[in-house]
Amino acid sequence: MIRKLLCGAGALGFSLFAATAAFAQEAAEAAAPVPNPGNNAWMITATVLVMMMILPGLALFYGGLTRSKNMLSTMTQVTAAACVGMLIWVMWGYSLAFGPETSEGFIGSFISGGAFFLSSVTPDSTAATFSDEVISEYVFIAFQMTFAAITGALVFGATVERLKFSAAMIFIIIWSTIVYYPIAHMVWAGGGLIFEWGALDFAGGTVVHINAGVSALVAALILGKRKGYPTEPMPPHSLTLTLVGAGLLWVGWFGFNAGSELEADGFAGLALINTFVATASAALFWMLAERAAGHKASALGMASGIIAGLVAVTPAAGNSGPFGAIVLGAIASIVCFIVVSKVKPALGFDDSLDAFGIHGIGGMIGAIGTGIVYSPALGGPGGDDFVMGAQVWIQIKSVIVSILWAGIGTAIALYIVKAIMGLRVTEEVEIEGLDIGEHGERAYN
Repeated sequence: MIRKLLCGAGALGFSLFAATAAFAQEAAEAAAPVPNPGNNAWMITATVLVMMMILPGLALFYGGLTRSKNMLSTMTQVTAAACVGMLIWVMWGYSLAFGPETSEGFIGSFISGGAFFLSSVTPDSTAATFSDEVISEYVFIAFQMTFAAITGALVFGATVERLKFSAAMIFIIIWSTIVYYPIAHMVWAGGGLIFEWGALDFAGGTVVHINAGVSALVAALILGKRKGYPTEPMPPHSLTLTLVGAGLLWVGWFGFNAGSELEADGFAGLALINTFVATASAALFWMLAERAAGHKASALGMASGIIAGLVAVTPAAGNSGPFGAIVLGAIASIVCFIVVSKVKPALGFDDSLDAFGIHGIGGMIGAIGTGIVYSPALGGPGGDDFVMGAQVWIQIKSVIVSILWAGIGTAIALYIVKAIMGLRVTEEVEIEGLDIGEHGERAYN
């Protein structure tokens, strides 16, 4: 009798243990996923690298290309634009870019998806990656924040030496809200219009470069030419600083491109090597194009080629094999050289630092070219069901939407600012230089 009781008790205990273990297993499976510390660490590093692209990279690159009397004003506009961009990203930008769509995939929600001042985000919140992994949402927000910050600053490459500082700051607030956030949502957010088309944009060919480049062209046309352009020589005052800035941009771009995988995996490695070889190809081919045009291979040309290659490979970074990236960098560099050296002078617009000629044109080539180099026949990661013609058409549609949205939105933003406070500095300030006229200081004594 006792033996039977013991056996029964043992069976009951075993069944309770089994039930408890099963319940614990189910609870563990139902628990929220935990960010991989390695991925989190990589994304924090990538975020800091992109920040380096802005400061000091872009500030030095643009600053060195201006005349010495406008060096500090250029760097100040880049820096302040990034600061404004970061603050409004936290206030409402993240919700608009990555919140649930509210109007047929064009824009996110102003009051959800992140909420005002990120009020719904906590240290335990997570953001999905492209696999079953997650990263901390604050890390994802910070990473995307650096993209928003640098894109607005890129626009000023077309307007330096004549745009008022106060106008630039108001412009960034309006432009980010009606241009950058909607395009970011359309391309990168689930449910976004272009995202649902299946467009390939690994790190921002449309969102960053076409967006900034087209906006820069519209801004240059509305603002008008610099006094004395094109008859008065306006050479860069410090190619040394420009080359330092270009180098910092290249290094930071590894965070920009490889970080866009959101994980430290093989595709991040693919983006890494493509960012090396496409850029190297573009730098050399720009100098070859200079030689073919009867000029000497120049340091300025090499720096321009570096940026052209980085721009072109951005949408293709994880969507191309190394061979495709090399070809894409070379083609983009040659075409950008032609636009900058031949087309711009022929048309007569004053895109001061060639923001459109390099970012806009390079971004278009990269975005459309990604539909080609994605092919497995060219070493790309496309599957057996990849159809090049269909993908290229999707890429072309995404480029057209980005051009129209950026162009119209930028014009609206500029005319609003013009009505409020005007856009240009006075003629006296432009002649004296914006360093003294706008900020009361000089870059050099």
